[in-house]
Amino acid sequence: MKIIEITTTEVFYPNIMAIEDGTLSSEHSFSGKSQLFVHIKTNSGLEGLGIGQSSPGVREVIETDLKSILINQDPLDIEYLWTQMYRRVRSYGRKGIAICAISAIDIGLWDLKAKILQLPLYKLLGSYTDKIPVYGSGGWTNLNESDLVKSMINYIDMGFTRIKMKVGKNYGKSEREDILRVQAVRKAVGNDVALYIDANTAYYVKQAIYMAKEFEQIQVGWFEEPTIPDDITGLAEIRSKINIPVASGELEYTKFGFKQLLQNNAVDIVQPNVERVGGITEWLKVANLAQAYNVPIAPHACLLVHLHLACNQPNVKAIESVDTEHELDKVLYTEIPQTENGIITPFADKHGLGLELNPYSIQKWSIRN
Repeated sequence: MKIIEITTTEVFYPNIMAIEDGTLSSEHSFSGKSQLFVHIKTNSGLEGLGIGQSSPGVREVIETDLKSILINQDPLDIEYLWTQMYRRVRSYGRKGIAICAISAIDIGLWDLKAKILQLPLYKLLGSYTDKIPVYGSGGWTNLNESDLVKSMINYIDMGFTRIKMKVGKNYGKSEREDILRVQAVRKAVGNDVALYIDANTAYYVKQAIYMAKEFEQIQVGWFEEPTIPDDITGLAEIRSKINIPVASGELEYTKFGFKQLLQNNAVDIVQPNVERVGGITEWLKVANLAQAYNVPIAPHACLLVHLHLACNQPNVKAIESVDTEHELDKVLYTEIPQTENGIITPFADKHGLGLELNPYSIQKWSIRN
């Protein structure tokens, strides 16, 4: 079997609310959400579906530089193809856009491999479980306190027992408001719900340490991205001086980035994002590295891919269901697995990722076909 064609589709769906977090302000935020797909076609008629970020430049890297590497190659040689792509981008993309492009293709290769072998992806990987805890994620900083509480209560009403909200409002300049908002959510949901907070890198190191002392009194389950990801020594200092577990990694790339986090004792929970870290091939290496350090995983976003990967790992704490992403997924796919009482199970009777694009939605919302 050979790969004969690589194409991409990018969609933008406008009917999703604008969001803000600690470092995403209204001046940079807009309504709607986009997604990139990679279609890996073979001479057998089978096709792999890659899922990736539609950040500026990702599609261009795939179309102009990477897809030529894959044509006429055996799609089962995933490790070889990943290495060839990584070597191709060495001079301009060991992190960032180029790794996101590799990630999208790599996800498609794994989807294709599972389809070739007529297995759900989680079964191909070797399942540890088929039931994964999910936490409801949102709580954006542009919601007023009343709407914030309503959004968190909505998750509880749907059976979630784990939720996450944003802090670090106004680039970390609204400390008192952050505390009051977390207090309001804790009061509304009660003490039996795990409550996680995400600063999206908004705080300085000492500020994060101070804020953690306040959040600790509100029974916060983890403190995510308290400071900028490149300040690994600062992150390690925060971790060493607070009692709340520190989570980070959504903005990290490849196993080498996570090696730095773990070697420097900078995190209690690692959060690889399969659309950024280097795809499924690299995600699995990060997960195994985390196991070697006895550190749990809570992958960032991308629920429909992470669902399968999490089934393979014994050290997954929970996976994330982001409210805006979930709204987009319902539009883009004909059917998606549902979360019930805070637990999600992949489709056992569908091969690969088990996802089929909704042709009406793709046609209506595609851009630059």
